[in-house]
Amino acid sequence: MSDQNDDRRLEQQLDFVREVDKLKQIERQTWLLDGSRRENDAEHSWHLALMAIVLREYADGQDLDLLRVIEMVVIHDLVEIDAGDTYAYDPEANADKADREQRAAERIFGLLPDDQAERLRALWEEFEQRTTPEARFAASLDRFQPVMHNFHTAGRAWREHGIRIEQVLARNRPMAEGAPRLWQHTHALLDEAIRRGYLRE
Repeated sequence: MSDQNDDRRLEQQLDFVREVDKLKQIERQTWLLDGSRRENDAEHSWHLALMAIVLREYADGQDLDLLRVIEMVVIHDLVEIDAGDTYAYDPEANADKADREQRAAERIFGLLPDDQAERLRALWEEFEQRTTPEARFAASLDRFQPVMHNFHTAGRAWREHGIRIEQVLARNRPMAEGAPRLWQHTHALLDEAIRRGYLRE
């Protein structure tokens, strides 16, 4: 590779690195456990990466590629830089979510050199489609984390949006495929949340 090509590659990579810093500005509906503010997408992605390392033993599959899981959870929300955070329980906002996120993926991953753009885009697609054990585990963590936060903040986001138990169950059911033990624990949390009045039946 010539110096000129090498310089161009580095410029593209740094363009991408600077662009994804914007993830720190995307606010989610999930409240921090101390209730002081909502988390941002970068914090959410970091939290999932750490959870993947710590909770790996609960994945449905013994030959899981943990690095691939970590890569997926770190990049899975980058599209929200353009598409914005879509609240999981908002049917109107979810109607065009896929189109918005596809356009965002094209632009954001397209900042990278072709080989890296193709690889990261493929990882993002894998996460979205949940066709591999790694993607199913990554998606399970992505669903479990807000449930955990809602429970430990007395259902704050659930209560703000008037969310009911059947909505939470429908949203989180895919967890049964990727992390059955976490799905079992989620059921226990939801039962207790109803008992405490954090979540409506």
